[in-house]
Amino acid sequence: MTEEATVFEFKLPDLGEGIHEGELLTWHVEIGQVIDEDAPLVDVETDKAAVTIPSPVGGKVLELVGSAGDTLTVGEVIARIETGDGAASAAPAAAPPAVAQRESAPADSEAAPAPAAMVPPQPAAPAGPRRGPVPAAPATRRLARELGLDIAQIPGSGPAGRVTREDVQRFAAGGLEPVTAVAPDDESAGTGAAPSGIPFFELEPMPDFSQYGAIETKPVRSIRRKVARKLATSMIVVPHVALMDDADVTELEVFRRRERRTDERRLSLLPFVVKAITECLKEHRMFNASLDPQREEIIYKQFYNIGFAADTPRGLIVPVVRDADKKSIIEISAEIYELAVKARDGKIEVKDLQGSTFTITNIGPLGGTRLVPTINYPEVAILGMGRAKPQPVVRDGQIVARTILPLTLAFDHRVADGADSARFMSALVRRLSDPLDWLLAMKG
Repeated sequence: MTEEATVFEFKLPDLGEGIHEGELLTWHVEIGQVIDEDAPLVDVETDKAAVTIPSPVGGKVLELVGSAGDTLTVGEVIARIETGDGAASAAPAAAPPAVAQRESAPADSEAAPAPAAMVPPQPAAPAGPRRGPVPAAPATRRLARELGLDIAQIPGSGPAGRVTREDVQRFAAGGLEPVTAVAPDDESAGTGAAPSGIPFFELEPMPDFSQYGAIETKPVRSIRRKVARKLATSMIVVPHVALMDDADVTELEVFRRRERRTDERRLSLLPFVVKAITECLKEHRMFNASLDPQREEIIYKQFYNIGFAADTPRGLIVPVVRDADKKSIIEISAEIYELAVKARDGKIEVKDLQGSTFTITNIGPLGGTRLVPTINYPEVAILGMGRAKPQPVVRDGQIVARTILPLTLAFDHRVADGADSARFMSALVRRLSDPLDWLLAMKG
């Protein structure tokens, strides 16, 4: 008795906490190909990492929805696979010759509904004025353009008046009354500037740079888009203050180089700083916290997950060393190296990028002397490391060469004061400058 062939619709699965979409990087299969269960199906890059998604079934590929660069939404059907005994030989009915195009696929988290009848919009009385820019996903705007609609006239049913795909379709079918756009009652009227709600701040549209010369445009997607959103949020929401100091790491460098007996140990300064930071955070818990503005509460975390900024071909990401206070410097060093390799190769998992309580960014290997880093929101502080190098300093009335490590602590002034940051930095500098007593006293 043979099993009847059926068509399995593969929907983009949940990609992790808070992630609703991803960018399609590449397909590992072709239409007409017979694949096994758990075989690599597609590579998708989210805001946090690139992942390879396996096929949950074996069978013959009938359809692949989307091309490289398209935005896929969680829950959206992205492939159809024929399963059963006939899958290995039966040709798909009306199989497309290439990957199906997704010109009107949604780029936000809205599920794609069945197409509505598309007819020219019916004129109606305005539903009310609209001020400022129209909140809508790029794919929603594209759909409106394809239908010849002015998205500024379409009422939005989503949060904060967001125009959804369904709104565009209902408006095209004549089911919604248009709204009118009204310029703000200030000097930005008629300039195209978007009102921000912040006094004296208006976000003006970009000028047409092509009138001055050749340009190239590239969509802001995936990790770069996540970085842009998070850093903009941090700089707008958090009142940043930066405190700078120098650590004399001469003895620490001697110790580190002596202990670095083989390449496998890969002992850089970073794992020592990670370990020292965890000790300081135990003494100054306001820097291992988060501020909840809605509840007006400070959340003091009793665990120590240290993130470190990693430069990758896809953009800046922050892998996390979990429970750093419970690990030795050798263990931290090995974990940093492993996470950095995964990040560089695009194989890091989403869970390795979550849960950090404090972040360190190190520009020393790349160049530069100091930096003022941006806080990794919703954390309340970040440490920036510069390049450690020999410098002339005065010791006991004599000018001597010492290895100096520049440090910058950027912190949220809503949670910590300048005196708190000075005490925190002094504790860190003391540990890095006099490592023997500190390392001997450490547990783990």
